[in-house]
Amino acid sequence: MAVSSFIMMLHMFDFTESSVDHMKKTKVLCFANNKGGSGKTTTCSNVGYGLAGLGKKVLLIDGDMQLNLSLSLFPEEEVLAMARSEKNLYMAMKKQEELTGYIVHTPYEGLDLVPSSTLMSGIEYELFTKWQREFILKKALKPVKESGVYDYILIDAPPTLGGWVINILCAADGVIIPVEASPWGLFGLANMFEFLDEVKEMTPQLQLLGVAITKVDTRKNYFKQTVQTLREMSEVPVFDTYIRVDSAIEWAQDDSRPVIAYKKSSRSAKEYMSLTREVDALWQ
Repeated sequence: MAVSSFIMMLHMFDFTESSVDHMKKTKVLCFANNKGGSGKTTTCSNVGYGLAGLGKKVLLIDGDMQLNLSLSLFPEEEVLAMARSEKNLYMAMKKQEELTGYIVHTPYEGLDLVPSSTLMSGIEYELFTKWQREFILKKALKPVKESGVYDYILIDAPPTLGGWVINILCAADGVIIPVEASPWGLFGLANMFEFLDEVKEMTPQLQLLGVAITKVDTRKNYFKQTVQTLREMSEVPVFDTYIRVDSAIEWAQDDSRPVIAYKKSSRSAKEYMSLTREVDALWQ
């Protein structure tokens, strides 16, 4: 899609946001993009870990059947055991129970998790006949949110635009969209924005907090075009911090840790901490 056509499509949608409600103690944020490979889960994991490092109490919710958010915090064998157990997001949604009983502690102080399951692939079928099915996650999350135990609840959404993602968005106060700085990074983004605009009709409190540019290779000209295109959109906020390509991220994934925990001195760890501070500053 030509850059000019992409911008014209975005002007069709209304992203005017009301001011952030500073009275809410617990903020629910989701990380979403209908395109896979955007760095969505890595961003969710590291922002969550970074917020915990800033002294916040954080709950992560793995909403994707691929289990990658869970795998960023626990070894594979432990993640698979949780996925096969009765204590994961799929079982909570199937039983329509509050999430309090499905929270597990991670190895990191101030950071908890509701793990996922490969059975999440069938969650839309499970919810199809339920009353007010778009708000089942919001209802399950309400006791946790209202308890005030957590400063932040971060939800990792799967790379789709279906009913389950609607459920996640309806449970959130704000959404962050990671976008890969590549020729295909902007592809489909207009569809994502249109989808958000439709969801906001059901849940007007949802705010587009910003686009986070990831997988940046500053040696390539397309990076500059991606940044320029996104930052020229007055309707779409873009975080100042962008995340560059860094092998430390892959090594951290292999070690089942956020890159900030794996190698705090790495370039990507410093950039994710900078992004974390930007996210936290939105609510101060």
